[in-house]
Amino acid sequence: MYDLIIKNGNIIDGTGSPRKMSDIAVKDGKICEIGKISGTSNRIINAENKFVTPGWVDIHTHYDGQATWDPYLTPSSWHGVTTCVFGNCGVGFAPVKKGKENFLINLMEGVEDIPETVLSEGIDFCWETFPEYLNALEKSKRIMDIGTQVPHSALRFFVMGEDGANHLYKPNENQISNMKSLLEEALNAGALGISTSRTTKHKSADGNLVPSLNADDKELAGIAEALKNTKKGLLQCNSDMGPGEMELLIQAAKHSGQPLSVLLIQYNEFPERWRDTLNYISRANKNGIITTGQVGSRPIGVLMGFNTSVNPFSSHEAWKKIKDLSKKERNKILKNDINIRNSLINDIPENAHTKWVSHAFPLTYLLQEPLNYEPTKEMSITSIAARLNKNPWEIILDHFTSSEDDEFLMHTFENYTHNSLDVIAEMLESEYTICGVGDAGAHVATICDASYPTFMVPFWSRDRKRGRLLNLEYLVSKQTLKTARTYGLKDRGALIEGMRADINIIDYENIGLTKPCLSYDLPAGGKRLIQKSTGYNHTFVKGIEVSQNGEFTGELPGKLIRGSQSIN
Repeated sequence: MYDLIIKNGNIIDGTGSPRKMSDIAVKDGKICEIGKISGTSNRIINAENKFVTPGWVDIHTHYDGQATWDPYLTPSSWHGVTTCVFGNCGVGFAPVKKGKENFLINLMEGVEDIPETVLSEGIDFCWETFPEYLNALEKSKRIMDIGTQVPHSALRFFVMGEDGANHLYKPNENQISNMKSLLEEALNAGALGISTSRTTKHKSADGNLVPSLNADDKELAGIAEALKNTKKGLLQCNSDMGPGEMELLIQAAKHSGQPLSVLLIQYNEFPERWRDTLNYISRANKNGIITTGQVGSRPIGVLMGFNTSVNPFSSHEAWKKIKDLSKKERNKILKNDINIRNSLINDIPENAHTKWVSHAFPLTYLLQEPLNYEPTKEMSITSIAARLNKNPWEIILDHFTSSEDDEFLMHTFENYTHNSLDVIAEMLESEYTICGVGDAGAHVATICDASYPTFMVPFWSRDRKRGRLLNLEYLVSKQTLKTARTYGLKDRGALIEGMRADINIIDYENIGLTKPCLSYDLPAGGKRLIQKSTGYNHTFVKGIEVSQNGEFTGELPGKLIRGSQSIN
């Protein structure tokens, strides 16, 4: 007697192999048979004309805090994700000394745009060491499996105190040794690796650069030594990838004998630098150093609106008079009060905020339905204003007041320098890249890219109009088996006998995304951008159905992953 049989599905198994029509039988949370199955089962699902895929494995999230209060880990659970990894980019909440929690909160608020009020109310710091943090995570039930990494900045601050956040100081030998020992302890307790940030984009809420930014070769060697001694985990890095950076990281990875995974992004300031990074990744692999580039599937989009973190009008004096009104009252004034309207359009204050917004106009677009994540240059705010002979600020104001809902602009902050996703196509086509810059759980009122696993499937295999399409089986593999294996999770990511029954049943004709909207459902009433999906008929975690046709079943089978996993 099986627990579940999925019959007549188009199986895309996650390995990259061609799809095939087949049945799948599940017993005790594992796939136990694939083929023409005639046995009996507690439940049978007819998946005719549906795709059956592994659950998505999202290895770049920031649920470090949310995992302690939200068993459903939205938005990822709306998008077929059955395993997620957090502790990325060197920020997180362990280890931490009693009384120093606010430093890590301030750091997360600045780097990942999660408000202090949300984190302070949502997190119960009942730990100090990283193993204690893992124990706290393990106590809670949740909808999906989770794994986490040691954040370098937290580790550095724990060992060095205030000096660890002061870039005039380097750790001494004893401090490096202490960091190494603590990392070994964390890896042995189940951490999936260590993450570090080496980008000047990352600053705390009070404006200070992240502690890990200036870690030198000696400090990285200490980290590498911990990975080497335990033979566990990987080194994950978010970096500006300036001169000498990849050499330093590859040197550390080589010493560790463990994998390296770096973010691979096109920066507007250095639009071709990603190619150099990808070349380094390719050479490293050819030299036996397992290295992956984590890539996105669409522009990294900063959403701007009246109520988002980035409001183009927030520094206008006229805005300050109406900002606390309801949407309905505000829209009425903005449509009928000529004086306020003209002031918002023409009386532009000269400050850093308005200069940034104005500078962003050429790569900023109206986000409208049907959603378009590859808009042309002619669709930019700059081009629309020129074509209509209007002030760009008027274009924005009219868009924001076009409905009673929240309306947004999308500023393509990264990955879209030349108004095309051809760069992303090149990144995705590399054998050394995996999916991994969705930042689910972070940038809560700024960026809404956690939906990328859903976006990836229809856009790149079916819907793209301005360039080549990619093979669906290949795309599925990029965010299942390949992401899982990067983190040593060899028990999932593919529909193979003996592996975990983490499964999505997808209505391919209808899979897609809803329009982003603002929700005020975080602790302390905090707001966040959310984007839901369509087309997921069923999602299973370890053989237990957690979602059906977009609605949660209430089942919470997810567990904490401790270290690498193999098929039992």
